[in-house]
Amino acid sequence: MRKAEIDYILATIVEKFPDASDINITVDRPFQVEDSGILKEVSVSPSIKNITPFQAETIALNLIGTDRKLYETLIREGSCDLSYYLKGKTRFRTNIFSQKGVYSIVLRKLENRIPTIEELGLPAVFHKIAKEKNGMILVTGATGTGKTTSLATILEEINRTTPAHIITLEDPVEFVHTHKMATFNQRELGKDFDSFSNGLRSALRQAPKVILVGEMRDYDTLDIGLSASETGHLVLSTLHTIDAGQTINRILGMADNEEEKQIRLRLADSLRWVVCQRLLPKNGGGRVAAFEIMSTSLRIKDLILNGESEDNDFYKIIEDGEVYGMITFDKSIADLYKKGLITEDIALAYASRRAVVGRFIDQIKSSKGEKTTDIDGLQIDEAYGDAIKYKKGTK
Repeated sequence: MRKAEIDYILATIVEKFPDASDINITVDRPFQVEDSGILKEVSVSPSIKNITPFQAETIALNLIGTDRKLYETLIREGSCDLSYYLKGKTRFRTNIFSQKGVYSIVLRKLENRIPTIEELGLPAVFHKIAKEKNGMILVTGATGTGKTTSLATILEEINRTTPAHIITLEDPVEFVHTHKMATFNQRELGKDFDSFSNGLRSALRQAPKVILVGEMRDYDTLDIGLSASETGHLVLSTLHTIDAGQTINRILGMADNEEEKQIRLRLADSLRWVVCQRLLPKNGGGRVAAFEIMSTSLRIKDLILNGESEDNDFYKIIEDGEVYGMITFDKSIADLYKKGLITEDIALAYASRRAVVGRFIDQIKSSKGEKTTDIDGLQIDEAYGDAIKYKKGTK
């Protein structure tokens, strides 16, 4: 299988499934795509019913091309990340990994154009987030929930409104930004720098106003990122955490016990926003995003410094902070249900606190004059009271 054949297959898949997010290449399975969160088989010509180990390895090596460093990384670490450009079609963020002695490949399709905040339907507070001049902004969520897209949208808003030097450190470069009011320098792990911590350390000498770090993977990267935000830079990054409270705890967990107090102080001073994302199945197909958004009010800073307690936690403060642009996942999910974008079952399945979302749903149903329970025909059992009186009289 030659490179031209591989490109033809990828192009065919992209044309058949224009809304698919990923292409999955796994031995003993046909080509597959993930479309709206569902894995679907793809027929190609010539027909390949089950991919062989040789075919998977051939595809992997063609995607890597002549980059010896990537091949060495694949052999040494068992996986490697790269970007792959399908000429005239699209770009992919690609991960090649070994499993049971053979190679598997997942290609994440990247958009050619960076959407705006309005086009993505992001909360209006994203405009406020993009106006920050310093500090740290974290976008979190599971893999495939759109963190990179949200960050790219924030950077594009800065690009459109602010004359600033922006440096990105990515693995790999996903969205290619054109120069507008801002000037972009986009650097790729493995090609332009060897680790996020070293790339971030170098960035401090490259006179940026805004720095994007692909992921806060370790304590060194966090430490330098905090230093950058403390010295007047705006630092944006991602973490794989499910909500704002877990994000803070994950950061604190990166530090040793003797460093925890200092990290709490630095984080309380530097953190500006935490945006957490989940993708939910949408009515009629597709997916829609729910958000938990936390900004650092005085109460949040106190919680970062002193920790959560039974009656005072991040969820409660975010719940009370709607006036500051904060919102819990549960309120966001309830709003999606109110708009008719998701079903009741989906709302409850993705809730952080099912009881809270259940109350929201009951309120929404009541406001529409709908039933909030399936229990019908309730009435007072007067005979039960007479029976109790009779029993007491016989004692």
